[in-house]
Amino acid sequence: MATDDLIIGIDLGTTNSLAGVMTPAGPVVVRDAAGSALIPSVIAFTPDGAVTVGAAAKAHAVENPLATVYSVKRLMGKGVQDLAEDLRVLPYAVVGSRQVALAEGQLDEIQRDLVWVRVNGRLMTPQELSAVILKEVKARAEAALGRAVTQAVITVPAYFDDAQRQATRDAGRIAGLEVKRIVNEPTAAVLAYGLDQRQDATVAVYDLGGGTFDLSVLKIAGGVCQVLSTHGDTHLGGDDLDRELMDLIAGEVRSRYGEHLEFTPATRQALRLFAEAAKIRISDHPTATVEVDLGEGRVFSRTIAREEFEALSAKWIDRTLEHCRLALGDAGKTPAQIDRVVMVGGCTRIPYVRRRVGELFGPAKVYTAVNPDEVVALGAAVQAGILMGLKRDLLLLDVTPLSLGIETLGGAMGKLILRNTTVPCQASEVFTTYVDGQTSVDIHVLQGERELAADCRSLGRFQLRGIPPMPAGGPRIRVGFLIDANGILNVSAREERSGREASVQITPSHGLTRQEVDAMVKESLAKARPDMVAHQLIDLRNEAGRILRAVEKALINVPQALSSEQRLLLDGAVAMLKTRLQQDDPDQIYAAMNLVNDAAMPLTQAQMDQVMKQTVVGKKLEDL
Repeated sequence: MATDDLIIGIDLGTTNSLAGVMTPAGPVVVRDAAGSALIPSVIAFTPDGAVTVGAAAKAHAVENPLATVYSVKRLMGKGVQDLAEDLRVLPYAVVGSRQVALAEGQLDEIQRDLVWVRVNGRLMTPQELSAVILKEVKARAEAALGRAVTQAVITVPAYFDDAQRQATRDAGRIAGLEVKRIVNEPTAAVLAYGLDQRQDATVAVYDLGGGTFDLSVLKIAGGVCQVLSTHGDTHLGGDDLDRELMDLIAGEVRSRYGEHLEFTPATRQALRLFAEAAKIRISDHPTATVEVDLGEGRVFSRTIAREEFEALSAKWIDRTLEHCRLALGDAGKTPAQIDRVVMVGGCTRIPYVRRRVGELFGPAKVYTAVNPDEVVALGAAVQAGILMGLKRDLLLLDVTPLSLGIETLGGAMGKLILRNTTVPCQASEVFTTYVDGQTSVDIHVLQGERELAADCRSLGRFQLRGIPPMPAGGPRIRVGFLIDANGILNVSAREERSGREASVQITPSHGLTRQEVDAMVKESLAKARPDMVAHQLIDLRNEAGRILRAVEKALINVPQALSSEQRLLLDGAVAMLKTRLQQDDPDQIYAAMNLVNDAAMPLTQAQMDQVMKQTVVGKKLEDL
């Protein structure tokens, strides 16, 4: 296979990201030298401009709270007004373009309310941040495959709207990837699941990730995977369960000591990691204990029982099940008519989630044999294989998740393409003018299920000009919608009597303009190093130096945190890393960095305790 023909599949996740590739033996996930497939979707920035992605960035989030960015996927295609709950707990700064423009006295120039993240004084869009993660996935794939990677299939939640799909495509382009196809995550899961199935079946995919949820109903028959319906929420996932635990811990710390605490960014990062660790432990054990030394003889210790966590999670899981019922209704199916429920996403490891899904569909139907963290990437690799011609016995028929149309006279929503229509698809309808002599028309493109334009989401506007003056009702304006295989919308308008026409690929109100994306791509290319290996070595050595300095600082701050055995293990790992830094093998340096991070985990825990202690000391209700 020529290098240019290679297409990888990428699962760009809220919590973790990874890649898969199709081989003659089937799809496989891409792993690093240590055998790890998952790259935590966490980015850390330093004041000198260095960038770290993945496990190293996550491990030092407490030390670097304002410049460590996570859960970027939840920001994609969103305005600040959409993110009230997230902003309450996020330690890094999220602002809107209108706020930035107002500060600069340029509000009149702002048409779209973009979300930006402020890091070390620099403003970055979620697309740019996602591109940083994609570059790391791309680099890992190139290292593992031994060749350049320039093309990819990227998965998105089935309920991602046009703005979010465009944002994902833009992120890929900024990362130097030609995005050959955008594939819905549940559909990708079925592509992976369906490889080993020899019989026709109706399958539901329950996909509960870190930030999003989807339920898709699909039919597998004769090598064709057809999506019958999909329903979900692009702002519902494991992050919400973490936030419940964070609120519980923070509330009890305040209540127990009669103090109103101001939680600093470092404390919020620590609380998030405590909550995530507790959630994971409760999935395998009946309880999880959180213990924090608050100083002055005060120790906050709390054992969280699985039953308590389930009570906190209930409202979120109830919401997922309501989406399940809606998707079943759209597909014309009952739970009894579903043969299998494929569980996807890390949160489906939680016993309570599996039990509740089993109560709806039947316990025997809940299928957990696939790795919930890897199945989407495997499915993306299958789709990449289909595009490369390596897999010819599967056909993918996906659907659009929301209805699309235009605003008509009186502010109504005129739907041209209904939700759950199989894509690619197209539709057109003839409209006319309502004013004598009208020579132009504004076309307002909408997405949603409501009947009024004001209740639907605006995707964009464009004008058809140059219509010959005619009496009202004279012009025949045919508006056409075309959704390609990626779920991307193209809209055209043509006045049939005069031949005047206009068309546009919708750039949504929360997306980047094509010029903005092109500028970012050019900037990325201009700054790219000609020697990728040398670039990787520079980055790794910078990050290794930061890790070693952090370990030295932690040993001074919390010298009693390690037992003699732990200290011996850490000293050995540090010595190995220092030796590897004198060599030119990126994989060996990366593996040694991971060993140091693992050996330093007790130090990280001790520093979290210290941050909590510093937060509460001297804080009284009347101080705030």
